[in-house]
Amino acid sequence: MILASGGALLLTACGSETSGEFTTEDGKDAEYTIDKETGETSMTITDEDGKATLRAGSSVPVSLPDGFTLFPGSKVVNNAVVNQPDEQGTMITFEADAPADAVVAHYRDAAKAAGFDIQLEMTTNGTQMVGGERESDGSTFSVTASGGEPTSGQIIIATKTGG
Repeated sequence: MILASGGALLLTACGSETSGEFTTEDGKDAEYTIDKETGETSMTITDEDGKATLRAGSSVPVSLPDGFTLFPGSKVVNNAVVNQPDEQGTMITFEADAPADAVVAHYRDAAKAAGFDIQLEMTTNGTQMVGGERESDGSTFSVTASGGEPTSGQIIIATKTGG
């Protein structure tokens, strides 16, 4: 629920408002803050199922699940952390001074070691992607890397928390 509203919120970050409240299209109460100095955006949405939060920006601390680390030497361009009653997720956009295949291999190996089954591997037009799921708890991950100087990439990991 929070990711859909997050996109609209990030667009408002370009305006002059630094905090506010609003109601989502489906009637949920929400509030947001934008740190004009760092660009960090925070949002909370509350409904009958509980509270969901989003924190996004290049300086948001990176906290990956056990077994995962950032590719060595990566520069975080943006980190979005979502906490919901039954799931926690992170989406990190990064740059790395390494070929896309090395970046993808790093995350594929970490995912396998953390018990994820690789369900998707794809290469197209210089972009590589790998993704999978951990059957034991339904957690998912995906990594995309596009070659260039530097290589740009994105990792998304959603971990079930049992709410």
